[in-house]
Amino acid sequence: MKPPGLLLIWLTLLLALILTIVPLPEWIRPYRPDWVSLVLIYWCMALPHRIGVGTGFSLGILFDSLTGTLFGQHALNLSLLAYLSQVFYTQLRVMSLAQQACAVLLLLVVSHALNQLITGATSRLSFAPGYWWIPLISALLWPWIFATLRDLRRRYRIR
Repeated sequence: MKPPGLLLIWLTLLLALILTIVPLPEWIRPYRPDWVSLVLIYWCMALPHRIGVGTGFSLGILFDSLTGTLFGQHALNLSLLAYLSQVFYTQLRVMSLAQQACAVLLLLVVSHALNQLITGATSRLSFAPGYWWIPLISALLWPWIFATLRDLRRRYRIR
């Protein structure tokens, strides 16, 4: 892969991080899509030989630093998500977009359950009413994310 391709991948991941920390009104904040996970799943599925667990871990460390959460919480979470995405990438690639969205929903539910488990083990567990809506909203956005990143990958011939 040419350096501009790798740079473009990291720019999309950084854009996802920015979308995660951009301020939103209080009423919509609990329903913010999981941008970082969606973009990571796409790149792990599209380029499993280039993007993987190490990328998920590095991204998770950046995520923890930006959000002030327990150091390593998102690193573990995104590493697991990248691993599962890589294990099932051959199955994911042959699915229709609707089937992919369902698979992404399942991956995000596992990711959010792990996040809740870590939060519950290290501090007081809180069940925000919108917390479990996040995977659903993110899965509904999957076809748009997939199409956008696929077009970007094809336009710049990232392999």
